[in-house]
Amino acid sequence: MFELPEDVIARLRDHLAAVGYTVDGVRARLGPLAHAALHRNETTAGLRATVAGGALDTLVRLWLLQAPVSTTKAEQALPDLLEPLVAAGILHARGTEVHALVDVRPYGVAGDDAAPDQDWWVVADLTPGMDGARPAVSPDHVLGVNSAATTLAQLTVRRPVERALDLGTGCGVQALHLAAHTGTIVATDVNPRALAMARLTATLNDIDLDLREGSLLDPVRDEKFDLVVSNPPFVISPRGGLTYRDSGLAGDEVCRRIVVEAPRHLEEGGVCQILANWLHIRGEDWRDRLTGWLVRADCDAWVVQREVSDPAEYVELWLKDAGLHGAHGYRERYDEWLGWFEAQDTEAIGFGWITLRKRAGSRQTRLEEWASAIEQPLGAEVARWLGAIDEFGPHGRYADDAALLGARLRVGDDIDQEQLGRPGASDPEHIVLRQRRGMCRAVQVDTAEGGLVGACDGELTVGQISDALATLLEEDPGEMRARLLPRVRELFAEGYLREAEPRS
Repeated sequence: MFELPEDVIARLRDHLAAVGYTVDGVRARLGPLAHAALHRNETTAGLRATVAGGALDTLVRLWLLQAPVSTTKAEQALPDLLEPLVAAGILHARGTEVHALVDVRPYGVAGDDAAPDQDWWVVADLTPGMDGARPAVSPDHVLGVNSAATTLAQLTVRRPVERALDLGTGCGVQALHLAAHTGTIVATDVNPRALAMARLTATLNDIDLDLREGSLLDPVRDEKFDLVVSNPPFVISPRGGLTYRDSGLAGDEVCRRIVVEAPRHLEEGGVCQILANWLHIRGEDWRDRLTGWLVRADCDAWVVQREVSDPAEYVELWLKDAGLHGAHGYRERYDEWLGWFEAQDTEAIGFGWITLRKRAGSRQTRLEEWASAIEQPLGAEVARWLGAIDEFGPHGRYADDAALLGARLRVGDDIDQEQLGRPGASDPEHIVLRQRRGMCRAVQVDTAEGGLVGACDGELTVGQISDALATLLEEDPGEMRARLLPRVRELFAEGYLREAEPRS
């Protein structure tokens, strides 16, 4: 399936780069209007922008716009490559026209520190729903590059590791990113068609993958990894149907199972990062549900709930994703799904990120809702948080108050302070610290907390600043320290404060 000789793949790779069939090349050729329209699955503007008919125009029309091209144009755009691509089932020649059967798409993510300015190509099934069409999506459909895939890619901690696992690789997007900082990559999927496409994606990008077929962690039963990433089939539905999104397990069981079982496959210090959906059961806090998973995982954990959908919104989203909106049986499927949620006593469905780290003697957890804007990539922020909890853990440098009082900290480079109050008032009514990058958090602080953060320039210790604030605000120094130290730990963990450079 989709098999090409390695020399043909190498020639294809070189040719795609040579004609500018790259992310930057396509963006420049289409222009902002047509490029934006293509992201909305609209092709008319792109077809107007590619009438010149050069090699790049033909490849954009063939794969990105899913338009037929003449055999003559295809032969000119793919010299000595058309015949093997047709034989492999990637293209289809019919009469005087050539059509794409699968997608070969330029790919790259801005801000990926592991692979800056990297040109990649991803092989996947054609994007359904172009120009408002409602094609049926086959059960073994292999999804291409999408927002979930890029979210996980930019969320992943990028540090050099020996072994990594891409659990549920699909077309192989995560594996591409892993290759830049990993010695050995194992990629698994239950869908043989996905594995065939991931194999071609990897070979087209000159990357070695250990590809294995099987469900969840079954293909790596006795193995351990330094990093596990997973964009699993997390959609919660009463019945399966689409392998890329439906696990066939009840409710949010697939995500719970990965959270509970993946840590057994982590080396000491290993990290697992996944995207997940979870149920909001009536009368139960979603944090309690996730905490039950995390207790069994027995790891450090950071959970961020990014979105919450009511059951009707959720059903509509995924029925449209399957191309069923307005199709025969749409209302019946909608009704069945809503009824299933009612039977589960579900009031909402959450979506978010889960980061786990296996570390002996440590099980620090953070569960939060953050629906506001963020600035990707966040891999460095996740790594920073893991380092911060180490500093305050049982064996950390600042585990006890005396050590923290002697610490020299500085304000994060991306922190702004906002003060709100009545004109002429002696003190502001509100002091807010706001991050411009990363999680883009905002936190309200009191006068003493704001004063401490403002004074953290790496010169004075936390203890010296606290005592100076006690004098200024006419408070007891001991009480001031007792009040400020817990907040210092929180502000450090959230990135408002950083360690200062060692003094020379």
